[in-house]
Amino acid sequence: MAMSGIEQDAIVERLDEIILRSAPKAQKVPKYGGTLYTLKPDEKEAQFCGVFPYKDHVQLAFSNGTALKDPKQVLVGTGKFRRHANFSSLQEIDPAILGELLDNAVEYSLSQDAD
Repeated sequence: MAMSGIEQDAIVERLDEIILRSAPKAQKVPKYGGTLYTLKPDEKEAQFCGVFPYKDHVQLAFSNGTALKDPKQVLVGTGKFRRHANFSSLQEIDPAILGELLDNAVEYSLSQDAD
């Protein structure tokens, strides 16, 4: 069932708040129909996550999701690196769990400087 624009906007806004709480210095880059979040704006493809609205849900995607600790197993996907979580309502969003994932994603992204 398609979400209303109001529902979708509320989920996007809530995810944005949670992301920026974990990474207050993150910059937003509009791309692929959504918003990518990066701590390294000068590096191409250096985003640590992205928020993408779809007809039936809003997706929080992690570029290096397979490298993240996910003890609650909220991330899904079968790609080589990416993992995501889909939200169809605000009630599905657990800020504590997402905060841990985002903190881990930020830490992982920043650790890639050592390469």
